Amino acid sequence: MTEPASPKKVLITGAYGLIGSLVCARLAAQPHRYDVYGLDRVSQRSARSQHISPCELPAGHLRLADISDLAAVRAAAEGMEVVVHLAADASGGDGWQSVLANNIIGTHNVFEACRLAGVRRVIFASSNQVVFGYRPGGQDLKQTAIQREAGELQAFRPIDHTLPARPLNDYACSKVYGEALAHMYAHTHRLSCLCLRIGWVTPDDHVPKPAGRELWCSQRDIVQIIERCVNAPASLRFDVFFGQSDNRDNLVDIQHAREVLGYAPQDHAEERLD
Repeated sequence: MTEPASPKKVLITGAYGLIGSLVCARLAAQPHRYDVYGLDRVSQRSARSQHISPCELPAGHLRLADISDLAAVRAAAEGMEVVVHLAADASGGDGWQSVLANNIIGTHNVFEACRLAGVRRVIFASSNQVVFGYRPGGQDLKQTAIQREAGELQAFRPIDHTLPARPLNDYACSKVYGEALAHMYAHTHRLSCLCLRIGWVTPDDHVPKPAGRELWCSQRDIVQIIERCVNAPASLRFDVFFGQSDNRDNLVDIQHAREVLGYAPQDHAEERLD
């Protein structure tokens, strides 16, 4: 009888954030498939993850480090097969210096640490904000939602992954930089780098009205698509996917994720409106 394969070693950066906590819990619940490690600056949940049950990692599986410290990230990445990079300034609300330290320097450190440590795959948490410049009505999410509700945007074609990025703020620009790093490391250093442009994941798993109808991703859908990225074929060197639920009015096209990853979203914004 063939011996079962060893569990895949997966490091989740930002393990105590909202999405990090969800992914950590999902993977850690399958110890026969995954050997899960977490990295975060502090061993406590973020404000957004207070409603989520904490992921209990085995002793020695939580690394405390700031991703702006390359040596510390390198030590955490050693021996890992996959790194799910979720650690970041999640909104840019703390200003440029925070974006610089966490989303620019920190992201570069994660990719470089993974290269040095021989990690096979990096899953980079990008954002659907990188294409907000295509949105009808410009930056005004509320106005776009009102127009869609009034039937004025019926001909709008969801944005797909092949269009060039059109960011509108420093935070979104930092995610474009992360995607560019992913492309470079994939094609120059032979890492498998998958970029996931994540939609609006909320702490209570409900859809904020009105803009959430075109941006929302449920907690179980974001966990599913990240797990599918973890298990995608090794031959998938570089790609970009949108991570949103199967919403009627999605701003972006999730068909590419369905076709390449087998993503099968289970939730719809229309069923979870506040």
